[in-house]
Amino acid sequence: MAAAERGFGARAVEEVQLTSDSQPHTGLRTVVLTMLALVAFAANSILCRMALGDAAIDAPSFTLVRLASGAATLACILAAVGGWRKQVTSGSWSSAAMLFLYAAAFSFAYLSLSAGTGALILFGAVQVTMILGAIRAGHFPSVLEWVGLVAAMAGLVYLVSPGLTSPPLVGAGLMAVAGCAWGVYSLRGRGTLDPLADTAGNFLRSLPLAVALSVAASFAMYRVSWRGLLLAVLSGALASGVGYVLWYAALRGLTATRAAIVQLSVPLLAAVGGILFLSERISFRLTMASVLVLGGIAIAVASRRRDIGPKR
Repeated sequence: MAAAERGFGARAVEEVQLTSDSQPHTGLRTVVLTMLALVAFAANSILCRMALGDAAIDAPSFTLVRLASGAATLACILAAVGGWRKQVTSGSWSSAAMLFLYAAAFSFAYLSLSAGTGALILFGAVQVTMILGAIRAGHFPSVLEWVGLVAAMAGLVYLVSPGLTSPPLVGAGLMAVAGCAWGVYSLRGRGTLDPLADTAGNFLRSLPLAVALSVAASFAMYRVSWRGLLLAVLSGALASGVGYVLWYAALRGLTATRAAIVQLSVPLLAAVGGILFLSERISFRLTMASVLVLGGIAIAVASRRRDIGPKR
């Protein structure tokens, strides 16, 4: 995410880090914006699970309403800053396709996954995709980065391995697809000069694909209630649209490394939200997988910062 375009931890694995890594701007404003953005990202998992777990809406309709409300919200924000026309000309169809794939797979995955489990698989898949993208771009990982990457992948494998408390394989696979799609979307968005406009444009371009999916699936699984629509709108407008804007603002006061590290809290916030709002339980398997995935990513990010730091 320099912002949504760069994914939850994209900046931590880019070849070029922010020059402000050694001189961060701190303050209460940054702390508040960061906390609100992270809560918004975690809320996406809660809202989607609330809507789909209770069959208040079908997955294709949730995807369509989420993307449409996100596009509308971002259009309003662009209009407020005098650049609403950018939504039509910004972004790309290939990035929009990745955004749609992420959103659709995310929705279908939450038909069977708990909020915390889904967020952990999503977050892990995004981070692993971003790290692999950096490797493909020519960055040779250090020993600690390899250790972190292997630990994170081992955590994901352990989470979905057969057992009484393992998540449904189809749901886990769909969420992994969602994470990979978001990772590719993030890689494609590196270097964007106007992330807000590009994100708004990609949301707008994703709508025809969402409409096609909704129409194709309407005869087989159509189900819409006012509660389901409300949850989908909240997910798109607040947790996605406003959440991204908050994150853009927070990034002005965060170093690249801090931005990656603080996002480790998203799956944990989603798990807590699942306990509070969905009466979900945290299993030993999820706890251990979280330690491996989040710990491994933290090791990889920290070692990357050390490798790019000033030489003395």
